[in-house]
Amino acid sequence: MSRIGNAHITIPAGVTVVAQDNILTVKGPKGTLSQAYDPIITPNVENNEIVFTRANDLGPTKAKHGLYRALCANMVKGVTEGFKKSLIVNGVGWKVAKQGKKIVMNIGFSHPVEVEEIDGITLDCPSQTEITVSGIDKEKVGQFAAIIRGYREPEPYHGYGIRYSDEVIERKVGKAAGAKG
Repeated sequence: MSRIGNAHITIPAGVTVVAQDNILTVKGPKGTLSQAYDPIITPNVENNEIVFTRANDLGPTKAKHGLYRALCANMVKGVTEGFKKSLIVNGVGWKVAKQGKKIVMNIGFSHPVEVEEIDGITLDCPSQTEITVSGIDKEKVGQFAAIIRGYREPEPYHGYGIRYSDEVIERKVGKAAGAKG
């Protein structure tokens, strides 16, 4: 039995949910999101709640039941609160700055790296060593933050790199000086 799929999603005030033609559309104060779903899963909108039901109890159907319920919950949260990922830039002389609709990163290369905002994503630099990626689509926010992190992934010996604010870098011990074998 899918425990996640059986949980009901409460629709907050100001949010409308429409399910038709195998597309679930959620509209709220921050924007609109849509998601296609398999017809084997049926979303029912009633009494300010969304309930997902499945046609049978096969393994793949149970997996889709929980998947579409989780995607819908993320869409409802996105159009009301939004999502945010914070990145920390760590390195000697490394810094970031916002210029218009792009951020310019000096991260140890011979040239600055420029990253432009895309539709639905907002970039911000609260300080010279922080980048904030925000938007209403959880998948887009996570993917864009991963792209920025990919420019200089954290290395384990000195800790230099771009990391998520809640990420812990496992530090490694360097080569022992004067060790003879």
